[in-house]
Amino acid sequence: MFADCPLCNARQSVEVTTKTEKIPYFGEIMESTMLCRECGYKHADTICIDQKEPVKYTLIVSKDNLNARVVKSQSTTITIPEIGLKVEPGPQSQGYVSNVEGVLNRFEKAVKTALSWSEEDHVKQNAVRILEDIEKVKNGQKEVTLVMEDPFGHSIVMDDTAVRSELTVEEIKNLKTGFATFENEELEINDDD
Repeated sequence: MFADCPLCNARQSVEVTTKTEKIPYFGEIMESTMLCRECGYKHADTICIDQKEPVKYTLIVSKDNLNARVVKSQSTTITIPEIGLKVEPGPQSQGYVSNVEGVLNRFEKAVKTALSWSEEDHVKQNAVRILEDIEKVKNGQKEVTLVMEDPFGHSIVMDDTAVRSELTVEEIKNLKTGFATFENEELEINDDD
């Protein structure tokens, strides 16, 4: 299949390929790639096709579980309430496999980027405080709560102390999915449960 390039606007210059396959734990996924033969623009994406039960994982993060495996899907919201951090999925959200320390490193990188862009003193002070808190967590000087909420159920925190629970109907309705065409009003939620 061919499409117009979103970058150089060349007509029918982007080859779009898709394939599906089964991946352990995730189930069926669809991989898509786009490549423009005119300007070289490329984009790749992986989408989980199978929907599982909505899930929430809560983990008290300490120095003992920084290596706990984290599988985050593209539809997951991650929150660390004690230090005011929250990442919600958007159209460019991607899933990844990492560990708790890797999640903290991603937050750290995002805060550093925001700090470099900001010109307001109170924003800079808040960013510095958050960076200090992240460092304390990584050094084992502070415990925080890592919360992962996935309305499609593809995420997991693999640690014996992680608490897995079902998301309530209200929690699901308040979550973003990252898919503009499939936001919360369209999720099939049975309020009778």
